[in-house]
Amino acid sequence: MISAELSEWRSWPPEGASRGAPLHLDDDPEVRRLAEYLDRGRMLRVRDLRTGLRLEATSYVGTLRLGSLAVIIRPKLGGTRLLSLLRYAYGLRDLELFPGLEQETSRLAFQDLLIHQLEAETQELVHRGLHREYVRREEELTSPRGRIDLGWWMRHAGSGRATLRCSYHPRREDHPLNQVLRAGLLLAQGLTDDVGLRTRLHRLEALMPGVQRVALHPALLERHIRETDRMTAAYRPALSLIQVLLDARGTIQEQSSRAVELPGFLFDMNRFFQELLSRFLKENLRDHTVRDEFRLVGMMAYAATHNPRRRQAPAPRPDFAILRGQRVLALLDAKYRDLWETQLPRHMLYQLAIYALSQGSTGSAAILYPTLAPEARDQVVEINDVLQGNRKATVVLRPVHLHPLADLVNPREGVDTEREREAFARRLALGEPGSV
Repeated sequence: MISAELSEWRSWPPEGASRGAPLHLDDDPEVRRLAEYLDRGRMLRVRDLRTGLRLEATSYVGTLRLGSLAVIIRPKLGGTRLLSLLRYAYGLRDLELFPGLEQETSRLAFQDLLIHQLEAETQELVHRGLHREYVRREEELTSPRGRIDLGWWMRHAGSGRATLRCSYHPRREDHPLNQVLRAGLLLAQGLTDDVGLRTRLHRLEALMPGVQRVALHPALLERHIRETDRMTAAYRPALSLIQVLLDARGTIQEQSSRAVELPGFLFDMNRFFQELLSRFLKENLRDHTVRDEFRLVGMMAYAATHNPRRRQAPAPRPDFAILRGQRVLALLDAKYRDLWETQLPRHMLYQLAIYALSQGSTGSAAILYPTLAPEARDQVVEINDVLQGNRKATVVLRPVHLHPLADLVNPREGVDTEREREAFARRLALGEPGSV
């Protein structure tokens, strides 16, 4: 097995690296099909050139096996700051992990970071005592309990049986929440190559011998997360982690409609970045309303006399709209790509130009992008009327400085901390001057 290690938005082999014999993909149709799927989905650019194999990472991180090639894609942000942002974005608790983990996060495979947190969440649930629910049981008992089925007794009164059919409700751990939790531990065991971590997960699973094993699927998880209540709220972080692991494990849908499991784990940092910003803006823009996936209804419409297929009008949807009352103050899109270090892709510019033009004269829209560069600041692209020369709209490239954000989302109390968070949120959403 040959390993290729790279970070998000980087290529392998790195530029200037010494080259030996050119490496190519295995001559296997399944490997070629997987490479085409990854490239088509912009999960990982795979180029098998005459000069050798070239990989280009995008916003996806994790591990993957392309035949005899093991691909490891790491996020640029590592250490305790990445852990803080993950916990905040997905509502995870700040639980104590095994000694040394927070110093080792930079070298861990991304999924191992999530699995360590799942281990800690599950340990907390087990330590508190797994939730039990009353489960209806109907069976014949020699020692009656619960409600006796009198109709059954009358039908069998002369049979000489020494049992009575009873209906009762014992409290048991074998209910859907614990079944999903156990299935999540099994899923995590198959996603990590860390023997020690896999062993600890197996031990945790062994603490649930009476809980049935069930097959995991997204709809099941979504339903159980939605149905958690005050009594089962402690399960939400673990269920959210299992949902992330299941989604990132992924399947390939071939033309034959045969679902093929992705041989690895690829997590889209774009989704994480959007979740992170959504929660931060909603919690810290107290005088405003933050709407996710805001539909720009009415901006575009088919001409009434030229819509023979009677199709619905397209409605662009920015990731966030910032409103005060009914008035839209800002339209924002989260893009997980450092636009301070790299060029602005045309498709991003065109998308944001549509959002900006929807705001009428001198409208504006902003891209929020992550960066580790402390000197990064706003960049503005003006959209002009090429005939009149007038400015029609602007697109702002606004950096989200991850190091300060990670420090702000750490659990801290106090008036000064609240003011810092609010100032940071207002700078991101409205472009107001504030601390970086």
